[in-house]
Amino acid sequence: MSLTMKYGPVIELCNRFNMKDAEVAEREEGYLKIYGIVNTQYEKNKIWDKIKEIGGDNPTDIKADIRTEAKDYYHIHKVESGDTLGKIAKEYLGAAGKYMEIFNINKDQLSNPDLIKVGQELKIPFPE
Repeated sequence: MSLTMKYGPVIELCNRFNMKDAEVAEREEGYLKIYGIVNTQYEKNKIWDKIKEIGGDNPTDIKADIRTEAKDYYHIHKVESGDTLGKIAKEYLGAAGKYMEIFNINKDQLSNPDLIKVGQELKIPFPE
């Protein structure tokens, strides 16, 4: 099996995150090279999680250099029907009770933590 096929789910994730300046190449030296820029640290973490899921904690058959554009926040979440700040906080920050962290970083567009609207793009702070 080629490394491109083995790490296909990683490449699909890079594509889903619209990785910029992407380079994916199977090298003669026996490894897959992935390079590119994603929007947020969250996206970078998801790609690395997938690499480790496929190749283990220290894979030797892949070399990845993934950079991020956003340095001021962890991710951007587009509000969907049924979302609450607590639900979003649990997904990204690990605990629903951290919803005020999301509220505080988004005071430019939120005036009440109980009033979010479908379609809003909320910044997610870096998890502690």
